[in-house]
Amino acid sequence: MRPLTDEETTQLFDKLSKFIGENIQLLIDRPDGMYCFRYHRDRVYYVSEKNMKRAASVTRKHLVSFGTCFGKFTKTKQFRLHVTALDYLAPYAKYKVWVKSGSEQSFLYGNHVLKSGLGRITESTEKYQGVVVYSMSDLPLGFGVAAKSTQECRNADPMTILVFHQADIGEYIRNEDNLL
Repeated sequence: MRPLTDEETTQLFDKLSKFIGENIQLLIDRPDGMYCFRYHRDRVYYVSEKNMKRAASVTRKHLVSFGTCFGKFTKTKQFRLHVTALDYLAPYAKYKVWVKSGSEQSFLYGNHVLKSGLGRITESTEKYQGVVVYSMSDLPLGFGVAAKSTQECRNADPMTILVFHQADIGEYIRNEDNLL
């Protein structure tokens, strides 16, 4: 467990700013205490300072996990967000997409969101902007990247991809075999 380097912090904050903009500060300075990001075994954890101090008493070799895993660095040193960060990103998301009930299952199976499955989209969403995907009953399902801007969505064909899938809450079940 160690603090992130400047390069790692920049990559993490760039990725988070795609989804929550300048609300990153709200993740760190919370009413229930200070939180920070720590690096352990290619993964970035979001943890309170109180729990971080407790985890520091465990050797790195024996420490499996602590806090909430926000994502990991790939072998090419790119940062990839995990679905475990969804509960922290959803309340602060700047851009949101709601999918129709018929398309929820398709998205939860790892497919992209098509125009035919789009319920509504936040106004002024730009192309390639990070979005949080919600069901029509405001349940966060996952996140992705907008393939089209809001203006382009209005004139798009029903089979056009509007949101590229990145992560969803169905990943736990799909990846269960890989964990064992």
